[in-house]
Amino acid sequence: MLTFFFVLWILLNGRVTVELIVLGGVIAAFIFLFAKAVFGFSLEMEKRVWLNAPLLFVYFLNLIWEIIKAALAVMKLILKPGAKLDPVLVEFDSGLQHKILNVLLANSITLTPGTYTVRLEKDHLVVHCLIPEYAQGIGESSFVKLLRKAKLGEKRDL
Repeated sequence: MLTFFFVLWILLNGRVTVELIVLGGVIAAFIFLFAKAVFGFSLEMEKRVWLNAPLLFVYFLNLIWEIIKAALAVMKLILKPGAKLDPVLVEFDSGLQHKILNVLLANSITLTPGTYTVRLEKDHLVVHCLIPEYAQGIGESSFVKLLRKAKLGEKRDL
């Protein structure tokens, strides 16, 4: 977070001088201290963010790919004459130990056409699917597999 604020300061200024570096460091430190006091950020948390950045990048690429695939599948359902929708609710436990990972999973499922997260309690999700095929293997989807690789430290908020 501290590094992000400092780099953002430098990028927004468009030039690098000693004065801008010092002023940027001071402003970034004040913003970081504010975030620490209000939101509970810490240097350890920032370290975990940087450690997980490559995984997060891969996760978002995967999310975009899954959205495209699901959009095409839903489009086929819509355009197929006489297609029968058979909506189902599926419940599963993600096994993810952090609230933030479960929220990210629930939001990813909702962003993917044809599925919608109805409820999230701890690591238990209820998902609405347009057809039963969309429910198959949802508990072991690529989203869950990638999120299980995240390194967030001790179990929190469950």
